[in-house]
Amino acid sequence: MPPSVTRLLLGFVAGALAVLTFHQGMVWLLSALQLAQGSVYSTTPVPPFGVPRIANLCFWGGLYGAAFGLIWNHLPIPSWIAGICLGIVAALVGMFVVARIKGNPVANNWMPWPMTRSFLINAVWGLGVGLILPWLMPRRRSARVRS
Repeated sequence: MPPSVTRLLLGFVAGALAVLTFHQGMVWLLSALQLAQGSVYSTTPVPPFGVPRIANLCFWGGLYGAAFGLIWNHLPIPSWIAGICLGIVAALVGMFVVARIKGNPVANNWMPWPMTRSFLINAVWGLGVGLILPWLMPRRRSARVRS
């Protein structure tokens, strides 16, 4: 399989796994601290197709992860820092692009805590992508054969 396809597929897997662990872990932590009312691993149907919310999050996290997989080894910074940047970009896209598409207020109506919460959850998810993806990538075998 070509390296770019491997990076794409493993990036998708890393993004989805990071949703299930890091993203939902942060939602759980904020809920436990009573700083958010989020439901961990929510199966509430998401329009327009009615897929469970957690499946929707994994799909979109996987797409962002796939894009990250294609570029992460070309970045001049550690993968975990690049992952946090990915999470910040995802939060900004959600606040300014997705919100408009869904007819929601841009940037959570500029309310500080909902914006901060979005950055926290997404940055931690991105950190997860940046930590999981290098772990999933195949290691190169040594050209030297041992006897």
